Amino acid sequence: MKFTLSWLKDYLETNATLDEICIGLTAIGLEVEGVEDKAEQFANFKTAKVVSAEKHPDADKLKLCKVETADHGIMQIVCGAPNARAGMTAVFAPSGSYIPGLDVTLKKAKIRGVESNGMLVSEKEMLISDEHKGIIDLPEDTPIGVPLAELFGMDDPVIEIGLTPNRPDCAGIIGIARDLAAAGLGKLKEPEIPQIKESFDNPVGVVLDFPDVEDNQPCPLFLSRTIRGVKNGPSPQWLQQRLKAIGLRPISALVDITNYMSFAMCRPLHVFDTDKLQGNLRVHLSKGGETLNGLNDKSYSLEDGMTVISDDSGVIGIGGILGGAETGCTEETTNVTIECAYFDPIRTAMTGRKLQVISDARYRFERGIDPAFTVPAIDIASQMVMDLCGGEAGTVVQAGEAPDQRKSISFDPARVAKLTGVEVDAERQKEILGALGFEVEMGQNGVFEVQSPSWRPDIEGAADLVEEVIRIEGLNKVEAVTLPKLSAVSAVSVSAETRKTWLSRKSRHALAARGLLESVSWAFMDESLARIFGANDNTSDGQASPLRVVNPISEDLAHMRPSILPNLAQAAQRNADRGLANASFFEVGPVFFGLEEDKQPLTASGIRTGFAQEKAWQADQNPRKVDLYDAKADALAVLEACGFKAGAAQVVAGDAPNYYHPGRSAALRLGKVVLGYFGELHPLALKALDANGPVVGFEIYLEAIPAARKGSAHKGNLALNSLMPLSRDFAFVVDQSVEAQSLMAAAAAADKGLITNVDLFDVYQGKGVEDGHKSLAISVTLQPSDKTLTEEEIEAISGKIIANVEKQTGGKLRG
Repeated sequence: MKFTLSWLKDYLETNATLDEICIGLTAIGLEVEGVEDKAEQFANFKTAKVVSAEKHPDADKLKLCKVETADHGIMQIVCGAPNARAGMTAVFAPSGSYIPGLDVTLKKAKIRGVESNGMLVSEKEMLISDEHKGIIDLPEDTPIGVPLAELFGMDDPVIEIGLTPNRPDCAGIIGIARDLAAAGLGKLKEPEIPQIKESFDNPVGVVLDFPDVEDNQPCPLFLSRTIRGVKNGPSPQWLQQRLKAIGLRPISALVDITNYMSFAMCRPLHVFDTDKLQGNLRVHLSKGGETLNGLNDKSYSLEDGMTVISDDSGVIGIGGILGGAETGCTEETTNVTIECAYFDPIRTAMTGRKLQVISDARYRFERGIDPAFTVPAIDIASQMVMDLCGGEAGTVVQAGEAPDQRKSISFDPARVAKLTGVEVDAERQKEILGALGFEVEMGQNGVFEVQSPSWRPDIEGAADLVEEVIRIEGLNKVEAVTLPKLSAVSAVSVSAETRKTWLSRKSRHALAARGLLESVSWAFMDESLARIFGANDNTSDGQASPLRVVNPISEDLAHMRPSILPNLAQAAQRNADRGLANASFFEVGPVFFGLEEDKQPLTASGIRTGFAQEKAWQADQNPRKVDLYDAKADALAVLEACGFKAGAAQVVAGDAPNYYHPGRSAALRLGKVVLGYFGELHPLALKALDANGPVVGFEIYLEAIPAARKGSAHKGNLALNSLMPLSRDFAFVVDQSVEAQSLMAAAAAADKGLITNVDLFDVYQGKGVEDGHKSLAISVTLQPSDKTLTEEEIEAISGKIIANVEKQTGGKLRG
């Protein structure tokens, strides 16, 4: 949001300096992003008198000029401008000045052997206009030493603030002035509401046609007034200068007035050429398929449910967003119909995003303008049209009523100190809220009954009022407070890190250490992908349906993600399309299975694509492609980093969601609790993603990982066993349906005191093993603690292992 200092002072009576205003804006939450002060930028450029202009002794097209300046006396300048002559008044730039149109800094130099000190500038060189045929030629009676910025109306600083979406009122300069006045930087000057003399009945009627929508919700209020006998031409210089200063191009007086109202008062308007209208205006929802040729020289095909304005010829405007070219005002316009309406913010935002239209009107309507200002605004605009373009006004045709979006809130002034730690007197709080436009009445027990103003749709409850009070009173008054101690004698503060953030940090470190690159993707995705990767809501008929965002930033990001994997896979494919294959990405963030908090788990997810290594070191082998074991290793690394013994997780093959390959994936479980999944993505899922395979991935639900038991803060002494461990290998023949993990668990359970580890080192099917069976070879590690094991004791333990495996899995020792 940009505005000039003089424009702000139209609504703020103040003696504050530019710096004080900028500091004040940032302090109250309207952060200043930049200030452009051309008066300071062009301070060196001042008017000067050309005393003489003679031919250069060594160049036919150059002139040797003597210039009388205000600050430097008589200066000698070599000038190539054809209009340079003795007696003229020009603009002089001394050495050391930066010329923006040339992007050079002047230096004292010799031109064809003659010294030149500075230059006389043209309008193009100063980015004032495209005029470059000669230097600036001012009236001869112009005094010497007048600053360039003052001559061309550029001595008005331009301030730009970063406006958050919750402050639509400050999308108008009057809203900014109101906040500054509340902060003590001046007095608010409310705009005067004129009394319009109505000379005739408005010939253009208006109908709100929303038969299936309660309270005309897409457009609750629509006003129009016709002014006839106008003369539309260029707007006055003061108006053009203000629009140019904030980056707008002046078009004509009628159009410039609508832009002025939009920026000055956050009140978008539209003007129709009355003589181009066919019949009355009808505001309704499009049926889909209609087209509009917009004022931005683009054509749009409308979808079902968009708010549009039509006459007998068809659609002539998109409500709150864009007008049509066929009914736009031109220099030939003599009768104008002013539209002043209130359009639903959500429907306006959705329409704008679907059509990819960005306009100043949409920017304000989708954030929520002041509906109560609609009636005064059309009178202010009407008077401005008659002042600048002449004509006489007709009556106002009104369709609908302004919605009342004010809210009544019971507010205890003590909440300010409770939430912010700053004591603000109750009367001071009442004063601040009143200055911001809130109506405050004293209730029972010192509680305020507060009604929010119509221009503040962001105010919902008491916490919002606390924010209003503290930002005006001064956020700098909020003191820094250290965290509380664990106990009265402890010097260590309570950790600010929750278990959730600890899990997130640990998993990030573990995955980064394994060579994966962290990615941060949207929490949204396309509906078709959301359905494939696990729909996350249920409709009334029980069918799975993705969670839809009420106000999406675009239609392909309209649904909450049930998995992070598709976002990562698409990012990997974008990299592959640009020649960067073999991607390894991870992200830690929430996924969404429902509206409740417990259905939005924190997840560590990652993918690997392409080859696990760029090249094989053996000349006769090909590089290995990524497989599910890479994803499994990543998943187990996350579990280990989060304090869980990965070996305790049950690997259940074929239990992963449908977007995994059914034969190359598994679930990680702890009893009935699902810790996560890993495996290769299903070919159909890759096709939907338009991604090349193979792609392997994993998902770990961090909050499902059981927390470690709290023990003593003091660790015992490190105990090193003096006895060497030993290992024994076994090969068992089992049914091919038996999982290796179950056999390893049975072997480990044979003697938990001596057996410290069981590893699988071979799986075999073929000659020597009957059909339907497989051979699983394991290595069992024994660690004696008090004495060396005898051969008989080792044999006894081996017998227990064989017996337990046979009992638990039916496995027979392979002969």
